[in-house]
Amino acid sequence: MDEAAARAAFDAALRTHAPGFGTFFLARFLNLDISYGEDTCVVKMPVLDFMYNPQGSLHGGLIGVVLDISMGHLLTHAIGVGMTLEMRTQFLRPARSGVVQATASFLKKGRSINFLESRMVDADGKDMAVATSTWQLLA
Repeated sequence: MDEAAARAAFDAALRTHAPGFGTFFLARFLNLDISYGEDTCVVKMPVLDFMYNPQGSLHGGLIGVVLDISMGHLLTHAIGVGMTLEMRTQFLRPARSGVVQATASFLKKGRSINFLESRMVDADGKDMAVATSTWQLLA
């Protein structure tokens, strides 16, 4: 593991994090690039070796975090702040390098309950994970 890269990522996150979407500690630590389209949110993350599971690929927990962040940021950007009630994730292939990208979209918008989906692709554009989720608006 590249310990210097892991320490640098952690130290940079400590120095630059702030409360808020896109600037909270995990977003900074994982070096997330967050952007919005029309009813979409795209989150890109570089795959670094300190993010690996014991098999040498991107840990599924981090994949889930990025998928969840993409959907939460989309909901907040498009409608308002919410919380995840349920999330189902299917892992399709591993990622070992490059930049992964999660793209979130709405399956159904509601007044208080919303259904979203996020698809993650690897650096070659191949599907690697898909999540669907149910969100409760908080405001």
